[in-house]
Amino acid sequence: MLQQQQFSNQAPAFSIIIAVYNDWAMLQGCLQSLARQTDGSSFEVIVVDDGSTEPPPEFIRSSSFSYPLVAIQQPHSGIPAARNTGIRSSKGAVLLFVDADSRLQAGCLAALGSAIANAPQHDCFQLRLVGNGSNLVGRAEELRLITFQQYMLQPDGRIRYLNTAGFAIRRTRVNIETGIFDPTALRAEDTLLLADLMQAGELPLFVTDAIVEHYIPLSLAACFRKDIRSAYLEGRTNSVISSKGVKIRLTHPERLRLLAALWETARQPSIGRSAWFVVVGRQALLRTISFLYRCLRVGARKHA
Repeated sequence: MLQQQQFSNQAPAFSIIIAVYNDWAMLQGCLQSLARQTDGSSFEVIVVDDGSTEPPPEFIRSSSFSYPLVAIQQPHSGIPAARNTGIRSSKGAVLLFVDADSRLQAGCLAALGSAIANAPQHDCFQLRLVGNGSNLVGRAEELRLITFQQYMLQPDGRIRYLNTAGFAIRRTRVNIETGIFDPTALRAEDTLLLADLMQAGELPLFVTDAIVEHYIPLSLAACFRKDIRSAYLEGRTNSVISSKGVKIRLTHPERLRLLAALWETARQPSIGRSAWFVVVGRQALLRTISFLYRCLRVGARKHA
């Protein structure tokens, strides 16, 4: 354990769990956004270093945070396992998962706390994600998030979508020792968690006023390279989801309607049509690699 600050023995309302792997530059902005949550919500922050090859920077070791912070190191085991490690160290009544490249906007925790208090029948909550429109990659992310969240929102206020850039769950719904993330799912672990929730008859409640900005620091070329590296691992996780018999994937007609909705949203001057081509290009790449992965698996089974 790198550092532990104790401000109070009383359990906080939120345990904010952030798993990192060489994400130190992005993490600083995330922690700064938490310091601006001045609405009185009590919270602790748990940073789990998943065996980073780069040493933690000085700001993690400092004691100048305005909130309790615990920093934990573990051997490199994957981000899902790191989040489960954070769960075991948590004390909060609600566990909130954010990524190092997440930025909580002002009043985010207050809005989330209000939604949780007013919805005792719900255990899981998806915060509203937005993109950063400072460059083309950010505008494409904004387009994807706006359209996809609107499309997946259900009439009763729940959403058929889960993203750990901003996802909360009541402590009473969690097995603290085993956690809630499958450590073998090294990518798309949040989609696998959604499948597990759907099997249990649950969907996250969408909290529109609790806003998290998802900041992507990569160039467009770097995003495509990351997509290629990630697609194989996502394909493995999607195979596990398919075995559960839960409908997560969109049908072809649904995809066409979503593409049309993306095109319509891209008319906004703050986004632009070029963002549409970026989103479609990245999704096409992921779909192609996923299709090839399924073909290879079928071929391997036939020759087994």
